[in-house]
Amino acid sequence: MATTTIGTRFLIELLGEWRDGRSSYEALADRIRLLVMDGRVLAGVRLPAERELAAQLEVSRTTVTAAYQRLRDQGFAVSRQGSGTRTTLPGSAGSSAAHDPGLLDFTKAAPPAPSRMPDAVRRASELVSPLLGETGYDTVGLPVLREAIARRYTQRGLTTSPDEVLVTVGAQQAIVLLARTLVSRGDRALIEVPTYPHAYDSLRAAGARIVTTPVSVDSADGWDVDTFESVTRRTSPVLAYLMPDFQNPTGRSMSQAARRRVLNAAAAQGTVVVADETPAELDIDRPDAHPPLAATAHGAQVVTVGSASKTMWGGLRIGWIRAERSMIRRLHAVRANMDLGTPVFEQLVVAALFEQYDELLEERRAALAAGRDAIERLTAETFPDWNVPHAQGGLSAWVNIGAPVSSQLALGARSEGLLITAGPRFGVDGAFERYLRMPLTSSPAQVERAIAALKRAWPAATRHPLPEPGMLAVV
Repeated sequence: MATTTIGTRFLIELLGEWRDGRSSYEALADRIRLLVMDGRVLAGVRLPAERELAAQLEVSRTTVTAAYQRLRDQGFAVSRQGSGTRTTLPGSAGSSAAHDPGLLDFTKAAPPAPSRMPDAVRRASELVSPLLGETGYDTVGLPVLREAIARRYTQRGLTTSPDEVLVTVGAQQAIVLLARTLVSRGDRALIEVPTYPHAYDSLRAAGARIVTTPVSVDSADGWDVDTFESVTRRTSPVLAYLMPDFQNPTGRSMSQAARRRVLNAAAAQGTVVVADETPAELDIDRPDAHPPLAATAHGAQVVTVGSASKTMWGGLRIGWIRAERSMIRRLHAVRANMDLGTPVFEQLVVAALFEQYDELLEERRAALAAGRDAIERLTAETFPDWNVPHAQGGLSAWVNIGAPVSSQLALGARSEGLLITAGPRFGVDGAFERYLRMPLTSSPAQVERAIAALKRAWPAATRHPLPEPGMLAVV
């Protein structure tokens, strides 16, 4: 298989303001290393030729050569004669550095398996016997699971039948499938900023021209609905990707008044609203429960994305799309060219967990509350100048660290035993250097360890704050 090459222009766009007062080769290497750690540059990608990158960055070739060598020494790049330098991750094939199993991973806001998982696996073993005589290729979803998903939506206020549900290999495949089905190259697609980075990546890969609407932890309602209405009216996006409940990464939830205005604006332009509701039922102490966005569609076409990964377990790669029957048929036709179906046994495990879903959610809420309270308490004690908004639910806290040093802090934290994602990973142009996402899914002991690592990394990170780029302009 051919190695993918990242374009010089695109790499420079991702680098942003990479100079930070240190020697140029160190700053350049560390910025590329952060891009690889965050997933903005994938492992196995060939980096631009040294001479070309040096010319575009207006530095000497010696600087780029030294930066690439530093990446190789750290295990984030490998080189072969005649084939250039490609990125890698420590511990992966071809890397010269071993992965440290002692690293605490705060890059994933996802819980461990629930206590009911062994019972669900046993139940799935009982349910699988009648299916063993079949091929096992399932591109729609097992009836027992689609019935369980439809029943849950109906209980939450959105009447749903099983034929309005398509089961996918996780929510990420659902988003990719929607992007491929609804977006043609050059179409505009609207997303929130900050946002779930893989949704942005999926829309961009489908050829969408991205327009944005802001979500803030500091405003009363979170969403700037005036901007949403204005952007939608001026650009007529074919698709709007929103996370109305416990938005990733801010944790904000959209009010009923904001939902009505957003849906009315989308309906006026014929924009399909993709509501990612994967964390919607993970409330801790939110005073108001909201039905699914599609329950109050107000004439807008709303497609809902759900997942077992956030409420149940990430090891269950099961997601789903809830939509009108005509949309489900359209999505299924496209899905047939993507894969051969969703794993049968995992579907049965999820169906079994739905049988005791309310009890499972209570367990999740208690664990999220413990993680949230530890983050709020320990951060206030250690970093009194940081701002940690009170999260009423969801999977993460969007922490304002008070200085544009998120990228340096993430790099320094790795040396202190902590993997954490810098704020710009959730932007689209290098913004949000003042923010870190911290997972509520971590135990109090893990939070204590993470805060201690951040405390050790903080002094060096604050020596050379980066300039902060502005928000991506609407086009």
